[in-house]
Amino acid sequence: MAPATAAASRRQLPRGDEIFLDHVGHFVRDAQAASHALRRAGFAPTPMSIQANKDQTTGRLAPTGTGNITAMFARGYIEALFKNSDTPLARELDAALARRAGLHLAAFSVNDAAAARERLAAAEFPVQDLVRMQRPVKTENGSGIAAFTIARVKPMAMPEGRIQMLTHHSEDAVWQLRWLSHPNSVSDLIDVVIAVGDVEEASRRFARFTGRPAEATEGGGALIRLDRGGVYLISQQRAAEKLPEVPITSLPFMIGYALGVESLAAAETAVNGADLEWRAFEDGIVATFPAELGDGAWFFVERAEDLPWRR
Repeated sequence: MAPATAAASRRQLPRGDEIFLDHVGHFVRDAQAASHALRRAGFAPTPMSIQANKDQTTGRLAPTGTGNITAMFARGYIEALFKNSDTPLARELDAALARRAGLHLAAFSVNDAAAARERLAAAEFPVQDLVRMQRPVKTENGSGIAAFTIARVKPMAMPEGRIQMLTHHSEDAVWQLRWLSHPNSVSDLIDVVIAVGDVEEASRRFARFTGRPAEATEGGGALIRLDRGGVYLISQQRAAEKLPEVPITSLPFMIGYALGVESLAAAETAVNGADLEWRAFEDGIVATFPAELGDGAWFFVERAEDLPWRR
């Protein structure tokens, strides 16, 4: 199925059978340090929030064991996830942190998480029960709730990390206008970039997961274009050639993600001010994450088609 129209790509949430790259997640050890690092790099992070699961039978809330800090964009967002109690989900975060801090989550938004779960099962993915997660948020009018339904596959079904589908139920509480403006001028989450041991196998699997075809890119990579955003898969050798600043210590490895900005000059000013290692490429810049956010890199461009793998 071909990606949707340009108009669809400007919407925050999908309709029908559309699928968007919704957000990516850094697993971090220190929430406050991660928040300060985001701010130094020109983002406007939200306050810390603690997540809970809602039991559909009793209505009771149980802690997930994790909390987050987010940077919300006009389209998509990023989050820093941290542990705040001992639960199975928090132990997954601990296991990932034992390997390295950094990117370990990619979430795709769909109109109906339950239908997405059924499709994943039909595509022979081992699926988990639907999760109904929520977290309190402060709004300009008081307190609110951000609520989601999440469809997850079982651990290691997607070895690249916590790869999941979700449906948003509270767009206005999540994307508050006051959090959408950033000194670095970021407005869009575009692509997540992942180094894998076998590009062909991973591209087939991500194509089954997303329901979108993979296309070959220069240098032996693969791009799965979604109705908004995408997944770029690359070999370790190619990643080392093109991004030597990020040491790939094991595979698979979420290298980073591409962000659309209103002004490359503003992004350059921000990464300079944060004293990050960065360099220019044609029509964009790449900057390594602050240490507090783990290993990896941001790719800043003014247009998605300026990304090297989308040309």
